[in-house]
Amino acid sequence: MRTHLVAAVAAATLSLAATNAQAATINGAGSSWVYPLVAKWAAAYNKETGNQVNYASIGSGGGIKQIEGGVVAFGASDMPLTPETLAKHGLIQFPTAIAGEDMVYNLPGIESGKIILSGPVVADIYMAKIKKWNDPAIAKLNPGLKLPDMAITVVHRSDGSGTTFTFANYLSKVSPEWNKKLGANTTIDWPTGIGGKGNEGVSAYVQKVKGAIGYVEYAYIMQNKLSYARMINKAGKVVSPNLKGFQAAASHVDFTKAKDFYVILTDQPGNDTWPISGCTWQILRKAAPKATNEAVTKFFDWGFEKGQQMAVDIAFGPLPSSTVAAIKAYWTTNLGIKLAAK
Repeated sequence: MRTHLVAAVAAATLSLAATNAQAATINGAGSSWVYPLVAKWAAAYNKETGNQVNYASIGSGGGIKQIEGGVVAFGASDMPLTPETLAKHGLIQFPTAIAGEDMVYNLPGIESGKIILSGPVVADIYMAKIKKWNDPAIAKLNPGLKLPDMAITVVHRSDGSGTTFTFANYLSKVSPEWNKKLGANTTIDWPTGIGGKGNEGVSAYVQKVKGAIGYVEYAYIMQNKLSYARMINKAGKVVSPNLKGFQAAASHVDFTKAKDFYVILTDQPGNDTWPISGCTWQILRKAAPKATNEAVTKFFDWGFEKGQQMAVDIAFGPLPSSTVAAIKAYWTTNLGIKLAAK
C-alpha cells in the first residue's frame, strides 16, 4: 500500500493548529484519481483553518473497504456505489468533481496527441487481439502516421480501482465482446499486461516501458508530461482530453435527480464530449460520530466554496452550484448536519 499524507504542514501551520482549540485531524483513503485534488485542498485548508486532512491514495477498492470498516473518516471512489449497496452498509456518498482519463503511450518518435484511438480498438488491445502498434486497425485510424513495428505492452491497474471501473465501463459500452467477457468493475480478470498500483504506478510503467499503453486520470498526464492519445467519441468526432470535454460529458446528466448521486459519465453524446469522463465520490458512514462527519463535510464544503480554481488548475471540473446545494441538503437529510451559510 502506498500512502500519501497530503496535508502539507509547515512550522507556522503547526503553530496555528496548536493554538486553535477547534483544530481537527481527519483521515481518508481511496481513489488515486482524486489524490491531486484532495492534496491541493488539504494543504490550503490546513493553512487557513489549522485542520489537517490526511489522505491515503490506495485505490477506490481499498477506500470502500476502509470506510465500510470504519477505519477512516471518509472513503473516495471513482465507482459510485448503488443506492442498495449504500443502504446495506449504512453509507452515503456525494460527488466531488468532474474529471476524465485517457490512454497514454510510450512510442519513441511519436509526439503526444498524434495517435488517434477508438473505444473498440482500445478494447481489442486490452483483450490481446491487437498486439502491435502497426496493426491495420490502428493504422486505419492514423493515415499518414508512421507507426512502429513494435509490440504493445498493456499496462493496467493491479489494485481495486475506480479508474479501472470507469475505463472498463466505457469499453463495455463500445465493445459487446468486452461487455460479455470482462464487464466493468474495480477489478478485472485481465487477459494480458502488467499491473501498476494506483494512477502513479501505471504512469511509472508507461514512462519506463517502450511500446507501453496505459489508462490514467488526466491530472497525472499533465503532472508527468505523458504522451496521450486523441479519441473518437460517441458522436464520431476526434477529441483531445481537456476540461471542456469532461464538463461536456457531465452536461448530459443531472446529479440532483439521481438517488444518492448515482450517475455514470462514460460514452455520453455531444460533439465536444470526452468519452472516458468520470467523477469521484466521497463515502461516509451514517453511524460515525457526528463530530467526525461534521469535520469531513466542513472540509469538502470548503473545497466546493473556495477550492474551485485549484480544481480547474489541474483539469478537475467544478460541480454546478445546483449540485452543491443538493449535496448540502443531502448532508442535512442523511447526517443531520446543516453547515452555517457562507
